[in-house]
Amino acid sequence: MKKSVKTVIYAIVFLGVAGMGIGLYLYNKQDNNLQKEKPDFILSSNELQKAFEENETSSIERYVNKIIEVTGTIVSVTTGEGDITNIALKTDSDQSLVICTLVSGSEPIALAPGNFVRIRGECSGFLMDVLLNNCIIIK
Repeated sequence: MKKSVKTVIYAIVFLGVAGMGIGLYLYNKQDNNLQKEKPDFILSSNELQKAFEENETSSIERYVNKIIEVTGTIVSVTTGEGDITNIALKTDSDQSLVICTLVSGSEPIALAPGNFVRIRGECSGFLMDVLLNNCIIIK
C-alpha cells in the first residue's frame, strides 16, 4: 500500500479510538455532589429574583450555570413527571417565584408551604420565574 493510504487509515483508527474514549468518559461521568460543593453565590430567593428582574442580561452572565444556595419560604411543593419534585420559593414579586427542581431520587423530606428552606442548585435562567435545577435541600 502507498504511504498516504496507510496514513489515512491510521488517522481514521486513531480518531475512532479517541472518540470512543471520550464517549466512555462522558457516559461514566458522575454528577457533581452539590452537598459537598461550595456554592458560587448565597442569596435569598428575593435577592435572586430581584437581580434578574432589574437586569436580566447581567444576571444571566453572573448566575447561569453557577451553583447558587438560596433561602426562602416555600409557596408550593409539586410532583411532576417522573416523580421529580418542584419547590416554589416566595419573592416580593407578585408575578415571579424561584422554582427549584430537586434531583430525581432524592430522599423525601417533609416540605410544606410556609416552611423556611435552604436549597442549593444550578441556575438555568429566568422565564418569568428564576429556575434552579439539580437542587438539593441543605440541612
